[in-house]
Amino acid sequence: MRDHPANRRRFKRIAFDAKTELSQGEHRWPVKLLDLSLKGLLIERPEPWLGDEGKMFSVDIHLSKDVEIRMDVQLSHDSNRQLGFVCRYIGLESVSSLRRLIELNMGDEAELERELGVLIDI
Repeated sequence: MRDHPANRRRFKRIAFDAKTELSQGEHRWPVKLLDLSLKGLLIERPEPWLGDEGKMFSVDIHLSKDVEIRMDVQLSHDSNRQLGFVCRYIGLESVSSLRRLIELNMGDEAELERELGVLIDI
């Protein structure tokens, strides 16, 4: 369930609040998004928590009426009533929206390009 140590904290996380839903099979949880990066996200653990850590999850982050980010994610850690997920798949439209969101929040295009380069090399 651990992400490779060399990949940890290589991606700047931004605190962001948006309507977010986590799902796995028949289970659906509205969750509080704590932060987001090009590599994954951190949420408050919903109660009751019935997720199967061995299986993939889907997450939908609603940025506006017309814009959402969809990812297939894997649980990387569960601690202090928080769940951390690593992104395993994101579609082109969603990655474009995520890139723009991070770009607006970082204010440093060079750093964003460096992170994108690291993400492509993984």
